[in-house]
Formats: sequence, C-alpha cells, structure tokens
Amino acid sequence: MGNECVLTSEGHSKLLAELELLTNVKRKEVAERIKTAIEFGDISENSEYDDAKNEQAFVEGRISQINEMLSNFQLIEDRQITTDSVCLGCCVVLKDLETGEKDNYRMVGSVEADPENHKISNESPVGKAVIGKSSGEVVDVPTPSGNIKYKIVSISK
Repeated sequence: MGNECVLTSEGHSKLLAELELLTNVKRKEVAERIKTAIEFGDISENSEYDDAKNEQAFVEGRISQINEMLSNFQLIEDRQITTDSVCLGCCVVLKDLETGEKDNYRMVGSVEADPENHKISNESPVGKAVIGKSSGEVVDVPTPSGNIKYKIVSISK
C-alpha cells in the first residue's frame, strides 16, 4: 500500500478482529481443505484443490494487506474529534438542497468507507467537499450528472 491509512478506533478494532479470524481460523480451514483435496489424488484436474488454493491466495493476500495497513496507520482518537468543523471521525448531517433529503454520515478514512452504512471517506467527492467546513455552510459536490449542493445541517461526535 505504501501510504499511511487513517482509522477510527472502531475501524482499527475491526481490522484486528479480521486479522485474528484470518490467521487463526481461515488459514487453518483452507489448509485442511487443501489437504483433503490432495487426498483425492490427481490434483491437475481437481476443482476442490483449485478452489482451496484460490481461497488460500485470497486469505494470504488479505492478511498481508491488513498487516501493511496496521504497520502504517494514523488513529483518529475520540478526543481529536471536534464539532466545530467536519473532520475525520465526526458525524455530519447533510441536506440535499434540491430534494430536501437529509442524510447522516460518519466521516472515515478510505479503508473504512462503506457508503451503504453511511460511512463516507474523506477522499470521496462528498467527503472532500465537506471536510473542514462548518454547520450552516453550503458545499458543491461535483458528480458525473452535474453539481449537487448540500447544506451542512449539523456536526456531532
């Protein structure tokens, strides 16, 4: 990865839990699947073996990826989160000025971004537009179909 990733304490805990699961459970399960597949004999046309090896590659790749993130991260601690302006770790309520719809988002680093669960990255178009702004400000968010105007309704921890 090479770049420092930004994590909330929740995101850090989730990565540690995922690493624990992958190294202590999934790795062993995949090794057992490979062993069982090898026992079937000729591995050149053994789909169970191929599937297990593919899963092993995925598990090992993800372990490596998480280790890289955890070796070079910045933790956003709760005491660093302010409500003066939009920052990583805070929650922000945005109102679409065209539709009147309001949405609540948590600002997170790109590693934790999950738009379906209202966690947006500071690197996303909306995140870039609102980071550093205060309640009451209106921001323009560029999208492929044109700019969308949002009003920052509130900022909370």
